[in-house]
Amino acid sequence: MTSFDDLPLHLPAHCQSVPLDKCYRLLNHGPTVLVSAAHAGEANVMAAAWACALDFAPPKVTVVLDKQTRTRALVEASGQFVLQLPTRAQARLTLDVGTDSAVQHPDKLQRHGVELFRPLAAPGAPLVAGCAGWLVCRLIPESHNQQAYDLFIGEVTAAWADERVFQQGRWKFDAAPDDLRTLHYVAGGQFYVTGDSLQLPSSMPD
Repeated sequence: MTSFDDLPLHLPAHCQSVPLDKCYRLLNHGPTVLVSAAHAGEANVMAAAWACALDFAPPKVTVVLDKQTRTRALVEASGQFVLQLPTRAQARLTLDVGTDSAVQHPDKLQRHGVELFRPLAAPGAPLVAGCAGWLVCRLIPESHNQQAYDLFIGEVTAAWADERVFQQGRWKFDAAPDDLRTLHYVAGGQFYVTGDSLQLPSSMPD
């Protein structure tokens, strides 16, 4: 079992803070996410395909968490969760933590080589190293939605991104290493990787 209290308290190289009025763009391209949470010294991570931005100010997100998962129990107990954007280099890790349950395998994170850290700005949150972006969220309790639909709502309280792939509030996949492209899960162990961009003129404000 991963001991949350022993996690290093730092931010990794290339990790930059993201303004909260731009953090929804980390999820705006519909990626598969890793969901992490910690409570009473225990941390866990699971994969989820159903996550999206919900509101701008304050920024809010939603994610669907099955009742059988250990991560959901940690979210409900702690009132906090993290959504993070795994990369192409983490496809195997993403599939494995989404397949194995910590209920049956308490050593799940060690088995799959999941490295966690804690940012100084949010020391109660376990973040997965190597991702392209991270959103720390305060759980907004909605018992009906959680029980009936497994739907969890969070207010984003802090966000970071890898500056090699997300700059000035925008994804920059074309200029970044291919291994930093984010993942889109379909089924049966199959992912699509974010591809080339198509830039069109826009009249919308940045």
